[in-house]
Amino acid sequence: MPVELVRTATPEVIEAINELLPQLSSSASSLSDEQVDNFLLQDNVFLFVFRADESAPITGMLTLATFTIPTGLRAWIEDVVVAEAARGNGAGRALIDEAVAYAQHLGAKSVDLTSRPNREAANRLYARAGFEKRETNVYRYKASEVVDSI
Repeated sequence: MPVELVRTATPEVIEAINELLPQLSSSASSLSDEQVDNFLLQDNVFLFVFRADESAPITGMLTLATFTIPTGLRAWIEDVVVAEAARGNGAGRALIDEAVAYAQHLGAKSVDLTSRPNREAANRLYARAGFEKRETNVYRYKASEVVDSI
C-alpha cells in the first residue's frame, strides 16, 4: 500500500519530514528527532506518508488531527505536501483518501481543511476528492501576540 500511518520516528521518517517541510512552507524549520517524537506521540494526531511502493522513498505526507467537541468528533487535515518531483502521480489523492477513511473509521462527523486560493492544483485535488468549498470566514490570532501580552 502506498500510504502508511506512521507511529515511530525512524531516521527515514525524520529525514522525509525535513525534506518535505520546505516544499510546504518557506518559513518552516527543520524538526529535531525529539520534536518528531513528540509530534508522533500525540494521541489525536496522525501522520500519513506516501511512497510509490514498499522500497521507494517517502515522497509525500499529510497530518490528520482529531478532536471531540460537544457536537461530536471532528477531523482536520493539515500540512499536505508531495515532493515536487512526485506531483501529478496520485500521491496527494492517495494521502487524502486514506486520511478521510481513517477519520471515518474513528467516527468523525466531518473532515475539514483549508487551502490558499493560489494553490490551484491543491484546490482542484480537494474538490475531486469530494471536499466542498464552504462559505465561511477563517480567523487567526497569532500565538506570539498572546505571549507578548502576558
